[in-house]
Amino acid sequence: MLTVTRSHTTALSRLGHALSDPTRAGVLLALRNGPAYPSELADDLGVSRQVMSNQLAYLRGCGLVEAVPEGRRSSYRLADVDLAPALGGLLPVVLSVEPDCCAGEECTCT
Repeated sequence: MLTVTRSHTTALSRLGHALSDPTRAGVLLALRNGPAYPSELADDLGVSRQVMSNQLAYLRGCGLVEAVPEGRRSSYRLADVDLAPALGGLLPVVLSVEPDCCAGEECTCT
């Protein structure tokens, strides 16, 4: 069994904080399908490009996403190949705990 260290709890807390914002969670879930441009992510998630820029900067700072320069533009991708399957595995667990919790636009869980 893995010995849990302070760095483990810090890393997990960082991921939890990143997932605590619906826009950031949406970005991470969207990037499971592959790289995307900020403008596409903003449109898909219904936020302004400035909001998307701020959220991508936050996720970059956490080490969860990385920018891939492509000429004058950059696309974004998940920073670690293990993150996509981890998010994919986490989603059904969360939904099985309270499947109707977030059926609408706003989460109603208390």
